[in-house]
Amino acid sequence: MKIAIVDDEQDMRQSISQWLALSGFDTETYASAEDALKAIGSDFPGVVVTDVKMPGMDGMAFLKRLMGVDSGIPVILITGHGDVPMAVEAMRIGAYDFLEKPFNPDRMTDLAKRAGQQRRLTLDNRALRKELSDGTVLMRKLIGSSPVMDRLREDILDLGQADGHVLITGETGTGKTLVAHALHAVGPRAGKHFVVLSCAAHEEEDLSAKLFGPVGEDQDKPLVEQARGGTLVLEDVEALSQALQARLLTFINDQGTPAETRIVAICNAPEPENCEAALRPDLFYRLAAMRIDLPPLRARGEDILTLFTRFGEQFSEEYGTDAPQVTAQEAAQLLQAPWPGNVRQLINIAERAILQQRRGSGSIASLLMSDNTQIAPQAIGEGKPLKEYVEAFERMLIDNTMRRHRGSIASVMDELCLPRRTLNEKMAKYGLSRSDYL
Repeated sequence: MKIAIVDDEQDMRQSISQWLALSGFDTETYASAEDALKAIGSDFPGVVVTDVKMPGMDGMAFLKRLMGVDSGIPVILITGHGDVPMAVEAMRIGAYDFLEKPFNPDRMTDLAKRAGQQRRLTLDNRALRKELSDGTVLMRKLIGSSPVMDRLREDILDLGQADGHVLITGETGTGKTLVAHALHAVGPRAGKHFVVLSCAAHEEEDLSAKLFGPVGEDQDKPLVEQARGGTLVLEDVEALSQALQARLLTFINDQGTPAETRIVAICNAPEPENCEAALRPDLFYRLAAMRIDLPPLRARGEDILTLFTRFGEQFSEEYGTDAPQVTAQEAAQLLQAPWPGNVRQLINIAERAILQQRRGSGSIASLLMSDNTQIAPQAIGEGKPLKEYVEAFERMLIDNTMRRHRGSIASVMDELCLPRRTLNEKMAKYGLSRSDYL
């Protein structure tokens, strides 16, 4: 987090800057509010510490201007003795807090840390809201070129434009909530309310109050009201009691057609038929007017290697180490694994592989075994033809090498000992384009 220090007295600016820098902050100093305003925008990743009494634009006028730029920027005011009533008024306008001279430096550090945490949370929430309202960003998160993933993306784009309620089914860890976000973001409701509730996380009385009300004076509106005009996502919908199912059905029927609020129901039952059995028939068929069944990871072929590579790169950057080079044997083991935890399990194994790599020990096979994943073909039913394993590994190897060399064809040819024509043919075969790596 940055700390912008604004004070017309150079000694004060420097002393505050030095103290906060010793506490681990990245400080910037400004001799006037006018100078600071030129550098501080709505995406400013930090906190502002400013004196109140300054020539030209004083601290109060500066605060009001900052609140106009971004009311979420934490502003800590430094006041002289007797300025406390003014500081209280500043708090009403939107200041984070104030310090009265002479102040305790440790108190300033504590305030700066708490204000920085608040600012980081504000920026993270904004980034998340922006991401959830951007259908293209969400669709890019649905990584994979397998036929089942191509079909899933097409279904999301088609159903996203419709008004009917949607039932999403699939094994644990397949990304059902992500698909619900994408459905909302690619349709006409994008930008409107998007509300998520886990039906399995609350007792019936609490769940009823959260969903339908009534609520106390100090509580938010019920979720059916909060989501009005947008999308209401009900995770673990099969956990609803019969009484709440009846209330939900009444709510759906009262909306009429087209529905003002779209309901996306997520079922986490092990088998799709278990979801149908758990819901009363009239509710099930209303929720399942449109349906998306997410494919398990084991049905996605070489997507497994693509995902493992992508997540491995992300974790290697996060932990500051090289991503492990997957051998042909390990690639076959990844492709053969049954992946009962699906993408979520793969993410966990990719992270642990990077941690192992940093220690210089372990293997992907050992991680699969320790994860209680039986990798023998007989444990997962029919195996795949050898040709599929070879092609998947070959595609992953070319993809990884292209990424490492940032699309340099000459470097890839040299490392893989491939002539230009052969490399071009294989890239065309696997749908790889040099422009994706530049």
